[in-house]
Amino acid sequence: MRLAGKTAIVTGAGSGFGAGIARRFASEGARVMVADINEAAAQAVADEIGGLAQKVDVGTGDSVNAMAAAALAAFGRVDILVNNAGITHLPAFMEDVTEEDFDRVLRVNAKSVYLIARALVPGMKAAKSGAILNIASTAGVSPRPRLNWYNASKGWMITATQAMAIELAPFGVRVNALNPVAGETPLLKSFMGEDTPEVRAKFLSSIPLGRFSTPEDMGNAALFLCSDEASMITGVAMEVDGGRCI
Repeated sequence: MRLAGKTAIVTGAGSGFGAGIARRFASEGARVMVADINEAAAQAVADEIGGLAQKVDVGTGDSVNAMAAAALAAFGRVDILVNNAGITHLPAFMEDVTEEDFDRVLRVNAKSVYLIARALVPGMKAAKSGAILNIASTAGVSPRPRLNWYNASKGWMITATQAMAIELAPFGVRVNALNPVAGETPLLKSFMGEDTPEVRAKFLSSIPLGRFSTPEDMGNAALFLCSDEASMITGVAMEVDGGRCI
């Protein structure tokens, strides 16, 4: 029970990596807010783990503030924050991605980190403790072609993680990131453009361990970085990628 007595918010937790992280945190004793733009999906995961469901649009300040207020009302404090919500644009040459898609990717993948920090970091600073985990991507380290602006958003998140870590360290707040490789989540088809055996084989050929990442892989890694076992670790972007970035 490595998170016994801890409270956590996991965004994008209605499915995929976020759901895996929420389940793992709950199994280790944390009280978890399952936050997602899909309210029904959030409620399903929350019911499964005995958590609290919250509908949120992470790219909108009012929605993020409502999420933070609901968490504080229910829990009294937030010990752990996982910025997992994310989207991508479909594979395309950089100049062919629409302005609407570009804005949407940066709003969800980058602006959300700012908005949620604005809402929750003051409380963590006041408590002199806290763990923030940003779910970045191998795309921010070893970009794939035709996902240019998604790659850039994840590179932004890695730099933001390091900047947040150095600023918040004096307040006892740790900030780390995970860089997963493509996984069996709702975003997989969007990364690939089309889900065919041929495209899957091409993706898998770039992963030395020969498989996609899973929500369970992410849950285990997130548990470590957000637990007291990682109390001396801040500012890292840990690859959970089967060797993809080697």
